[in-house]
Amino acid sequence: MAAIKKGAKKKDARKPSARKRARQTIKINALNSSVKSMVRTAIKKVVKLIDAKDKAGAEAALLEAVPAMDRNADRGYFHKNKIARHKSRLTKAIRALA
Repeated sequence: MAAIKKGAKKKDARKPSARKRARQTIKINALNSSVKSMVRTAIKKVVKLIDAKDKAGAEAALLEAVPAMDRNADRGYFHKNKIARHKSRLTKAIRALA
C-alpha cells in the first residue's frame, strides 16, 4: 500500500450533502482564520509596544484590542478563559512599565 503524500488531495465527496458540507467548511475555515489572525495581530501589537517600553501606546493598543478579543470569545472563536488570560497578562505587563 502506497503512503499518502503530504498535501495530497482526498477523494471528492459523492453525496450532495457531503459536497455542500465541504463547500461550507472552506468558507468557515477562511472566516475563522481571518478572525483569529486579527486578534493575534492585535495582541502582538500590544506586546511590541510593551517591549518598546511605550506605556501610553500599549494602553491605547490594549483598549483597541480588548473589545475585539471579547467579541470573538463570545462568538466562540476563542475560549473565554484564553482571552481572559491574555488580557490579564497584558494588563499586568503594562502596569509593570510604571
